[in-house]
Amino acid sequence: MAQDEKLAAVVSNAAQDIGSFIRAQREAAQVSVRQLAEKAGVSNPYLSQIERGLRKPSADVLNQIAKALRVSAEVLYVQAGILEPSEPSEVRDAVIADTAITERQKQVLLDIYTSFVDQNLAGAAPDPATPATLDAAVPPATLDSPAVLEALESGTPTVEKSTTDEESATE
Repeated sequence: MAQDEKLAAVVSNAAQDIGSFIRAQREAAQVSVRQLAEKAGVSNPYLSQIERGLRKPSADVLNQIAKALRVSAEVLYVQAGILEPSEPSEVRDAVIADTAITERQKQVLLDIYTSFVDQNLAGAAPDPATPATLDAAVPPATLDSPAVLEALESGTPTVEKSTTDEESATE
């Protein structure tokens, strides 16, 4: 019985922590409970119970609240104890803090960045003669191409290389 009580206390503390964090984010965004509940697609009483630590929201509900607050779902997952905090990264923090792009675009950028980092860690040390920046490695026309912009807007994480007239003529 004592172990069950300890577990209940841990769950209660986690619920209060995520609830107070959501309340602080909502107040910082100057949004009422009713407005946030409407944007997140949850009931006003349920959101109020979450904020007061009476209910612990599911990952799905946290995701909806994150979108409504325009914060990273990962931040709410960490606060709720669903995810472990990741290693600090200036790039990741900058992408998450950027208000000019959507949550889906942030996720696509972070997925691409993570795949590059993982690829570099899996391979040998980078060659000093190889360009270190994405701008130097990829022609600027490719970065601004309609295919890349469309992929970011649609949330598609991969972009197929389009062939130019010169490449088509050589095939």
